[in-house]
Amino acid sequence: MYPILEDAFLRYPMRKKVAEVLLMQGLRVDKKGRIFSGNIEISPVKIARALHVDRRVVLETASMIADVPELFGIFESLAPTAFIRGVAKHLGFEVIEIEAEPHAIGIVSSVSGIVADAKISIRQIVSDDPDIYPSPKLTIVLEKRLPARALIRIRELKNIMRISIG
Repeated sequence: MYPILEDAFLRYPMRKKVAEVLLMQGLRVDKKGRIFSGNIEISPVKIARALHVDRRVVLETASMIADVPELFGIFESLAPTAFIRGVAKHLGFEVIEIEAEPHAIGIVSSVSGIVADAKISIRQIVSDDPDIYPSPKLTIVLEKRLPARALIRIRELKNIMRISIG
């Protein structure tokens, strides 16, 4: 988690758990301490049930976020994103997940260059933030299957640890 959030929730482990999920899911908090997915208000009770915490913890977390300018600045503009990894095969697409050195520079550029050289269109590319996700991945949804020679080129890139195709 980002240092600013670690510091803010240091004494509140359950609030930290709630804040992490809000961040990971792209749920925003408004000035009144209400939680939204896009412009749809989300019930604190439903969040509490999903996280196995008391609803008051969710309410207190959202209230704290709304009241602390540094936190509000982070959570006021979050937005959920349609991530098509799970439905890609139903759409006729291929998914490649790459585990690489989390702070390595140029991974996205190098991989997308190899995909472009193979004349394949990238439908979606999502890079997990290593400060949010414990095991970040680079997920690439491709319009069609990547040729073996392109996969070999990706595997040979510096800082690539693992590739999964699905």
